[in-house]
Amino acid sequence: MAKTSLHRVRVEFGDCDPAGIVFFPNFSRWSDAASHHFFRHCGLPAWRELAELPGCIGAPLLEVHSRFLKSATHGESIDIQTTVTEWRSKVFIQQHRLMRGSDLLCETHETRALCVQVPGGSLKSVVIPDSLRELCG
Repeated sequence: MAKTSLHRVRVEFGDCDPAGIVFFPNFSRWSDAASHHFFRHCGLPAWRELAELPGCIGAPLLEVHSRFLKSATHGESIDIQTTVTEWRSKVFIQQHRLMRGSDLLCETHETRALCVQVPGGSLKSVVIPDSLRELCG
């Protein structure tokens, strides 16, 4: 069974548009934060501290698909359930389910690649170490 982490956000006034509902890009911002929280929850250090991957900068986003089902507004709490649904050689798929109680507000699938910075500053995707996969289920 894959590991799942829970990351809670509270909707602030500034997260909302003039109609008082969450401005849709904030769901992406919260999902990105939940992605980082997931790996820390699984016991990984910050990306730049991974001893087995010198120069690791993290897992940049390659592709994102979001489905918006219900709105949210100022003062509400949103729980983000995050899991890795698929591991590939250099890429993984994360799912984020943004919930208000039992109501699914938004579901997002992100494709990310594990990358290191090479001399000259460019990024290169690398094979995801087995130890990382094991920690994250």
